[in-house]
Amino acid sequence: MKILSPANAAVIAAAVFGFATAAHTQTAAPPSAAPVMRTTPTTRILAIGHLAATFRPGVSQPIMPQEVRDTVELYLNGKISEWYVRKDKPGVVFILDMTDVDAARSLLATLPLSKAGQLDFDLIPLGPLAPLSILTR
Repeated sequence: MKILSPANAAVIAAAVFGFATAAHTQTAAPPSAAPVMRTTPTTRILAIGHLAATFRPGVSQPIMPQEVRDTVELYLNGKISEWYVRKDKPGVVFILDMTDVDAARSLLATLPLSKAGQLDFDLIPLGPLAPLSILTR
């Protein structure tokens, strides 16, 4: 496998970003002028946790030991591949090794803080960059 120099990697990244931006912002271009983008699958789900509208101070603290145990179990069972704390406000961010948003929502609803109405998640399906497919032609 050939390793790209930083300069070549920057050129490819700029091209990919340019194609992604162009594909996203195009409105009425003729079909023959638009690059053919490969449809990519959902490979992960980004789960952004934030305080729920029903959050009540003092309720979370007694729940935290079980929340931590249950979250570790999800990690050990391969459902969570990465986990982070938010630095902008209270909450967590998980990268889930799942492909179905509804299944991810159901799984996160089993966590103690979610059950107690303390934490909600925004879920974003993720997948490979479709514009990279032009490099394989």
